[in-house]
Parts: sequence; structure tokens; C-alpha cells
Amino acid sequence: MKLRKQVTVCGGAIFCVAVFSLYLMLDRVQHDPARRQSGGNFPRSQISVLQNRIEQLEQLLEENHQIISHIKDSVMELTDTGAVSPSGHLPFRSANGSWVLPFDGRPTFLAIKPQDCQFAGARRDHTDVQMLDVYSLLKFDNPDGGVWKQGFDITYEPDEWDNEPLQVFVIPHSHNDPGWIKTFDKYFADQTQHILNNMVVKLAEDSRRKFIWSEISFFSKWWESADAQKQEATRKLILGGQLEIVTGGWVMTDEANVHYFAMIDQLIEGHQWLERNIGITPRSGWAVDPFGHSATMPYLLKKANLTSMLIQRVHYTIKKHFASTRSLEFMWRQAWDTGANTDMFCHMMPFYSYDVPHTCGPDPKICCQFDFKRLPGGRINCPWKVPPKSIVEANVAERAQLLLDQYRKKSKLYRSKVLLVPLGDDFRYDKALEWDQQYNNYQKLFDYMNSHPEMHVQAQFGTLSDYFSAVYKASAVPEGARPTDFPVLSGDFFAYADREDHYWTGYFTSRPFYKSLDRVLESHLRGAEILYSLAVSNARHSGMEGRYPVSDYALLVDARRSVGLFQHHDAITGTAKENVVIDYGTKRATQDSLPQRTLIELDPAGPRYVVLFNPVEQERLCAVTVLVNTVRVRVLTEDGQTVPVQLSAQWSSASQMSAEVFEVRLGGTMPLFVFVIYTGCRAVRQFVLPFSAQSSMYRPKGKRQFLLYISLDDPQEVKVQVQFMIYGTRPSKDKSGAYLFLPDGKAKVFSRIGFCSFTVFSLSSLVLCLGVDGLSMEITTTVDIRDQTNKELAMRLDTDIQSGDIFYTDLNGFQIQPRRRHPKLPLQANFYPMPSQAYIQDSLYRLTLHTAQSLGVTSLENGQLEVILDRRLMQDDNRGLGQGLKDNKKTVNRFRLLLEHRGLGNKMMDTGVTSFPSILSHMTNSILNHEVLVLPVLPKRRGVPSLQTFAPFKSSLPCDMHLVNLRSIQNQQDAQTPSQHTAFIIHRLGLDCELEAQNMAFNCTTTQGQLNISGLFKNLDIHLLQPMSLTLMHSGTPLANDSSISLEPMEISAFKLKLR
Repeated sequence: MKLRKQVTVCGGAIFCVAVFSLYLMLDRVQHDPARRQSGGNFPRSQISVLQNRIEQLEQLLEENHQIISHIKDSVMELTDTGAVSPSGHLPFRSANGSWVLPFDGRPTFLAIKPQDCQFAGARRDHTDVQMLDVYSLLKFDNPDGGVWKQGFDITYEPDEWDNEPLQVFVIPHSHNDPGWIKTFDKYFADQTQHILNNMVVKLAEDSRRKFIWSEISFFSKWWESADAQKQEATRKLILGGQLEIVTGGWVMTDEANVHYFAMIDQLIEGHQWLERNIGITPRSGWAVDPFGHSATMPYLLKKANLTSMLIQRVHYTIKKHFASTRSLEFMWRQAWDTGANTDMFCHMMPFYSYDVPHTCGPDPKICCQFDFKRLPGGRINCPWKVPPKSIVEANVAERAQLLLDQYRKKSKLYRSKVLLVPLGDDFRYDKALEWDQQYNNYQKLFDYMNSHPEMHVQAQFGTLSDYFSAVYKASAVPEGARPTDFPVLSGDFFAYADREDHYWTGYFTSRPFYKSLDRVLESHLRGAEILYSLAVSNARHSGMEGRYPVSDYALLVDARRSVGLFQHHDAITGTAKENVVIDYGTKRATQDSLPQRTLIELDPAGPRYVVLFNPVEQERLCAVTVLVNTVRVRVLTEDGQTVPVQLSAQWSSASQMSAEVFEVRLGGTMPLFVFVIYTGCRAVRQFVLPFSAQSSMYRPKGKRQFLLYISLDDPQEVKVQVQFMIYGTRPSKDKSGAYLFLPDGKAKVFSRIGFCSFTVFSLSSLVLCLGVDGLSMEITTTVDIRDQTNKELAMRLDTDIQSGDIFYTDLNGFQIQPRRRHPKLPLQANFYPMPSQAYIQDSLYRLTLHTAQSLGVTSLENGQLEVILDRRLMQDDNRGLGQGLKDNKKTVNRFRLLLEHRGLGNKMMDTGVTSFPSILSHMTNSILNHEVLVLPVLPKRRGVPSLQTFAPFKSSLPCDMHLVNLRSIQNQQDAQTPSQHTAFIIHRLGLDCELEAQNMAFNCTTTQGQLNISGLFKNLDIHLLQPMSLTLMHSGTPLANDSSISLEPMEISAFKLKLR
């Protein structure tokens, strides 16, 4: 009854307003002096106009009456049937004239168990080496070290190896970039296929010869063209230990810009190919060329059951320090590990490069003399002007002694008397002649050394695992275990510098267009993987397996490999030649623009249908944007109910709205992993009910500069000033390029940048709604610097947060790494990769900048965050590329700014080596990187498409668990079709519970790491639940089908499922 009275009063009020408006308009016409004649008589033409306007007003009044009647009837119907919204509130008109639609007001709760909050503050054993401490300890002064210019003079006593001879493993290798100076296909045609063809022949000539190979993208392409005899010979070499596949990923992935989803996916793709075609499992990791190394990589390799790894590109001062303390081999432990469960044995190469002059010992002038490809008469020579000599009986003693001296000096940098000596470089061994030159001459040297006991050395060719096995054996520990007295390290190895102040921090941002495109495609690939696995499983459950087009699996495999290829350390880094970048783009998608929303053209002939897919594990209360060609639009649910929508302008530039395209926002709750069907049709009149909500949390101010005040239910506000800054490059001969960031000083305010500048404009929007979307502010920058020369554009956030010299960045979207700004280092050394987020904090607040694309970030002053948005550089930086960065594109960067109030419990942890996002921060990052997918259905000529909502999960996952992937596993007999098994890869997030929780508008619970997988899926039964290694190569004992699995915080686990 009360509701009816409210409707009656509301309707009467609207009617009175309409009548009063009519009276005012008539009165205005009657008393308008311009409309009166001196004699007081109206001309007939004006009377006619007045009559027409009165008729129009009467028509509008009638339409208003019909709308009021429609609202009244709808409310009465709802009242009669009891179908009132749970909140009991009706839409109402706000002060600014828009309608406010209350969302579903059902109570939500945040139920995080206290045990799930203990991990962030848990006690962790002190590691021997913490990289934050190392950076604070070192002077970074770079004195001249003599023949080893970045090191020091190495001496030894001749009798040091009398009791235990030196074991030397020379490891021939060829580093093949899947795209850099040439495209992937051009490299394969010109060099790679010849390397592998020669390998089969030359290794077979002598069983003592060894070789290692890393990139499966190249290896698989060669394998497909090889005949059965060559394939069988290769298998024999691998099984016989002469050829080792190291790491076994699709590429040697970059470690700065990549997201851990893509790191895992390319590793799985490579390992699955090896399992199906050769039947082997890699044991050791090999990463000689990524430009800095992330702590995420050893964890992923450990979870894939590899036991050891090797890295190379580390800051030269760090290498010198590790060499002086004999810490170049260590157990790499995750900073968040409360035990020793994540320890991975790691070998760090000590010198400048992985080429031959910098691998046999500290003196490159001598080592170059043992690169026998540089023998006189060849195409390359030694820069030190002393060429190699072919080994003959007359010089073998002298040459062996000279080489042994380098081996001994290098071995003094390590704790064991086992030595690793790589022998190779980029695209080496592509000619049969080089195989003979290297292997024959080295074998003569080995034979001489081994036949003279007084030299106390045993030298041979080896694989990477041969070397690691010898180290473990010499230390009397099992493979993968910690040798006695070897140090334990935690932290990462960014930023990388190879000489002087040449920091490789530019590539964190280089070619941001492609970094953004990569993240979009990763999200789409993950969504496609999940949907495909569920669709195939449901088809099997329904007995329709034969009717489902499983041949589509080949398209999914192609997508995996295309995305995997771009994780290469010269691809996502933006450090390849322009034509190679275009080739990467066309392999993955159109490379001229980011994926655009499809315009849905509505016409009176019939409705259009739209499918929405929520790719995250939780319900989300969100506003989804659809583009239409008319302002007259009506949206219906699958069962015909009208959906409230908000109509907005589509901005074609910073100052111009489109007249042909409009944005329609649908608001509502979407369950996890669900397909929802909506119908859109052209309405007779505009049928739009704009919705909003009241929020003063984010309050913008200012016009020329963007000033934001943020408050969290307390009187105090946090001020955030957004400025756009510009860096130039130094005027000397060493300038910024694709790899290096060499600025000409501090950044300057870019005065040409404003909200309406043609160079860059920023659109900041706050979605005023309940849920995760409404608790952060979206910032979108559209950047076009194609008219600039040697400029780098940055967005700076200046706040009054007292963060000091500490800030936090993520590693690969997987974990948080605390950073410390060091004034003793040059400005460019304080930049770090930001794949997904960075934050600053003080005793009261944490301010997080979430990003949808990987960029470089720093905090150069107290309370500051700064992100490099784009770089345009006209010259090469002398690192081999031979080009600058001049192929810039108009680029859209998307961010979310989140302010959180800190509780009392975690303020003492700021000096620690770990930090974790809150549950809200995790969810914010998820919705930013995994948008609801809007899939318009192609119009049919006749009939309604047979679509219905698809909700494959019974309930949400615990809110501290993230489904990394639900990946269909390949068929062992036919790689183009799926098997009956699915990989379920799950990550339990690490949480900081001391940040005050806000209403996220969904029920958030945790379960102490327990998850019942059989209870997740709707209409599907589990016929197999088997723990697996991360890349599915090693299997554990199958569990009971109804078992609950258990995960520790931060743990990533994989399971093989059979769903029917």
C-alpha cells in the first residue's frame, strides 16, 4: 500500500510539473515583447506558429502521461507479484536531473579467515644474500679492473688442484632469436635450419661431441620439415646425451615485461611439444640473453620440475661483487617463502657476454684466440688483433697451457672445482666448417690436457645438465639440493647495466602499443581456453562429442604459439627491427590498431543479439559498454525483461564527440565464467534510464592540470596531482635507444600537454556504482608523439603520501618486489618494470596504480609515482639493433588508481623484503586485465538464434584463488585435436589483510587453501583428478575424484582433469 501511495504521489507530481511547464511557456509567448505588435494584434503567421507549438506541447504532455502510466502499471504489477527489488527502492531523480537506479541491495560479506591473513606477517628465515641489501652495500663506482675491465685481477697457486683436478665442461650452443634483426621465418630459412641439419650430421661423427638447444619454436618448425630418418637420428642424439634441450620453452622469454600467465603458457607449449614428439623432459634452464632476471622464473622452473638454471645479463657491479665473494652459484629462494620449498640452484655467468671472448676466462683477448670461427680467412676476427691458431702438434702444449690458465682463473670465482665454459654465440654453427673448426681444435686441446696428469684437469664437451650433475656429485648432494656452504639468495636482478651508466631500462616501455596489444590477446586467449575446455566437456557430457567441431582446437594451438612467440626477449621488449615488429603484429592480429569494440547497427527490421562473457572467478557488479549507432535503443534480457542502460557520447578525440556512434552501458551482476545473452533493438523513442550513484571518494578539481582529492570515510583527503612530463636524451655520443634510457637530466613539464592537446590527452572516469569497479578510478591516456624527436613522455602522480625512498613494483603480475630509490645511482637506474601494478604507502594509506600494459615505473621523490608512457628516439643505442624507435603508433594506456586505508597491524612491515596486495587490489587488477568480453552475434536472415545463458560453474572460487587457465591438453596421436584431459592451473594469492576492506558487492570468502574441484562444475563429473608438474610433464598419484586440494599462499599448482 505504501508503495502504491508513493507511485501515485510521484505520478501526480510529474503531471503537475508538466502542466506548470506548459503554463510558463504559454505565458512567455503571451508576454514576449518581440512577439507583440504596436497595435497589440498578432499577425496570422505568428498565431499559426503558436498553435503548432501548443499542439506539440499537448503531444509531449500525452507522451508524459503514457510514460507515467507505464511506470505506474509496472510498479503495480511488481507489487502485486511481490517482485520488488530486494532494496525496496524505486528509481529516483537526482539533483542533476539523471535517474538513479539502485543496484541489487542484497547484503554481501567479506569472510577472510584469520589463518589466511597470517602469511603476510609470517616469520621468514634470513637469506645469505638479499638483493635490496646488496644494492645498499655497493658503491657502483666501476674502477678499471685490468684485463677484466669490470672485475679484478685473479690469481691462484699452481698446486691448488693437486688433490682434486679441475673438471671442465665446454658447452657448445647457438643462441637463436625468434625474430630480431630478421623475422622468425627469415632467420629460419637463412640460418636456423642449417644449424640443426648440421647438428644431426656432425654430432653423429663423434660420440664425445655435445650440443644444447633452447627455442622450441624454431626446433618444431625444423622438425616438421625433417624426414623420418633425421627425426630418428635426433631422438638418438638426445637419448644418448649428446644433445640436450634446455628450458624447453617456446621461446627464451623476456622476464621484465611478461605476465606470468604467458610465461607459463609458452613453457607448457614447448614442453607439451617435446613430450609428444620426442618423449623427453627438460632438466635445466638456460637464459643467456634476457635483459635482467626476475625471481618469478626460478619459481616457475621449479614447479615444472627443473632442478637447475643459468642466467647471464646481470648488472656488472653485481657480478663483480658476487665473484669476489664466490657467490655466483646460489640457491635462489622466493622472498615470500617461509621455508626452503622454492629453492632453485642457479649459476650466474661472471663476465660481460655469452660470446666466446667472454666465457673461457677473464681475459677476452686470450679467449678470443680460442674461437676458431675467427681463424684467419673467415668473415669475423678478433677485435684485440690477435687471431686464433689452428691446433697442431707443434703448438698444442703452449695453447693448452694458455687456455688452462684462463680456466683456472675463472674457476677461482666459484666454490666447486667444476667449471662451465659456454662455446657459442648468436646463430653460430650454421656452416659445417664451423662445426669442424670448433670441435676438432678443442678435441685436440682436451686430448692433450687429459693425457698430461701434471696439468690436473679433466676437460670435455658437455651439456648443461652434465655440468650441474658434476657439481652435485662433487658436493655429494642429490640433484637440485643445496650444496654445502652455497649461499641462499632472494630478490631479483633489475635493473641491468652492461657498462658505465648504460642502464637497460628503456625497453620497459619501448613500443607500448604492442605491449598493450599483447595483454589484450593474452586475456582473450585465456578466455578462449576456458570456454573451449568447458564447451568440449559439456558436449561429451551430453553425448554430442561427435557434433562438436573439435577441429577448432588447431586454431587455439595457433593462438597459443603466436602469443608465445611474442614473449621472446626481443619481441615484447620492443627491441626488434621495424619490419620484424610488423611481422609479429600480423602473426597475432591486425598490427595497425588495438582491438576495437564492434559497432552494433540497430535498425527497425529486427533486434540484434549480444553475448557477454565474464572471464574472472568472481561475480562482478559492473557496467559493460556496447557501441550502437543510435540514441534510440532498448536492451532486453534473455527472458524479455528491460535492462536499464546509460547512454553516453563516444569521444572521437579529446574535444569532439562522434555523431554516429554512442556508448550504451549495461549495469548488473555477472556470475563467474558465464555467458549472458542480451537483445538490443531500435526503440520507437529514446528508451534510456541513466543510472548513477552518489560518491565523493574521488573528487577531481582543476582544468589545465588534473588535481584529484581522494577520501575514505574520514575527514582527511589524499591529494593526487597528475602531470605529464618529458625527458630528452643526452647530447653526447651515447643516447637513448630501444634498450637504453639515457636522459638529459630531470624531466620537464610538457607544457603542450593538456586535456585537449593534439599530442596526448587523458580521460579519467569514475564508474559510480557498487562493487570493485566503483572503488578505483579509471585513467586512460591516449598518446601520439609521432611529431616529437628524441623525447620520452611520462605521467607523474604527485601525492602527499609520505613514502620516503621506498616503493613497490610487481614482478610479472605474480608477486610484489619492494624497491629503494638510491641517489648514488643515475636517474635511469631507479626505473623498474611494472607489468601490472606499482604502489607507494605510508602509515595511513596505500596508493596503487594498476596498469593494463607493462611500462617502466619509478618513484623519484617522496610521495611520487612516475610511469613512462611512450618513447620516440631517432638513433640506435649501439646494442646491435641498428635502428632507433621511430615507428610509434597512437597508443591507449589504461590504468586504475586505488587508494586504501592501512590498518595498524602492518605498519611495522615496511622495512621487510615482502609485500602483498589486498584482496581488493587483486580484484581491481583482475577486472582491469580481464574485461567482460562483448561478443555481438551476427544477424540471421530468419528466426531467432538458438542462444541461451551458459553458466558452467556452481559457485565462485574462494576469493584468494585465481584460475590461471583451464587448458585442453593435446591428443598424443593428433596434435590438432584435444585429448579427453584438461589442465586445471590454479594460483592461491598472497594477501595483505591489514588494508581496510570495502564493500566489493560480492560474497568474498577464503578457505585456508582448500578447494573442492568436483564441487565447482555444473553438470560435469570428474573422472580423473591428478596432481601434475606445472607443464604437465610429471604426474603425481591420482586423488579421489571428490578430494579437496590444498594450496599454500602464493602457490601455483596444476592438475589433470577428465571432465564428462
